[in-house]
Amino acid sequence: MEKKVLGIIGGVGPLATMLLGETIVRRTKAFSDQEHIHFIIDNDTRIPDRTAYILDHSNPNPLPVMVEDANKLANAGADIICIPCNTAHKFYDDLQAGSPVPVLHMIRETAKKAHLLNAKRVGVLGTIGTLTSNMYQDALIDEGIEPVVPDEAMQHDLMTVIYDYVKAGKKISKEQWQPIETAMKNAGCDHIILGCTELSVVNRELALDDTYIDALIVLAECAITNCGYELLD
Repeated sequence: MEKKVLGIIGGVGPLATMLLGETIVRRTKAFSDQEHIHFIIDNDTRIPDRTAYILDHSNPNPLPVMVEDANKLANAGADIICIPCNTAHKFYDDLQAGSPVPVLHMIRETAKKAHLLNAKRVGVLGTIGTLTSNMYQDALIDEGIEPVVPDEAMQHDLMTVIYDYVKAGKKISKEQWQPIETAMKNAGCDHIILGCTELSVVNRELALDDTYIDALIVLAECAITNCGYELLD
């Protein structure tokens, strides 16, 4: 397969963007610099908050900036584009329509991963914007999997983790995370999707167990294979 150049629409958020880049490098089967993927990151922190717009359309629309970035990356040589933000996939159809090259779909790929793991009942952790859009719920149902979402109190705690900790550059402790995990497992979930790339940062810091399906890792692996490279065993 011909090797392709990857473009990353970043800044959504910045730390998750850097984690995606590192994950791609670590998961690529390569033994020299020259055997790694050529990828271009546009860490565009101008992109307005996706959840804020989904909940209230009087807020700035992130789509025009994301489309601008897709075209910028394509003009710079990207053959495939990805965006390490689950909530941004609410705008996927319009983003793909405005992009001159294919855009990977992190949410659909993550649901496929859950299916490959023989998951039956999967908890979904993400922003209010992601969950109210039903993107993961629909994708999981399409794969024959029952989705489980947090209750209002847990969703509030998740938004605190995402915005007040990770996006603010603060670390969360295992003790702070444990009630969220316990609630999902008590709800009968055999797997839990980390459906927000800020939660992928939590995964990295807390070394969560194999119950979790990390959407950012799924995206990284999908990017590697779609660009014609092999995954590290």
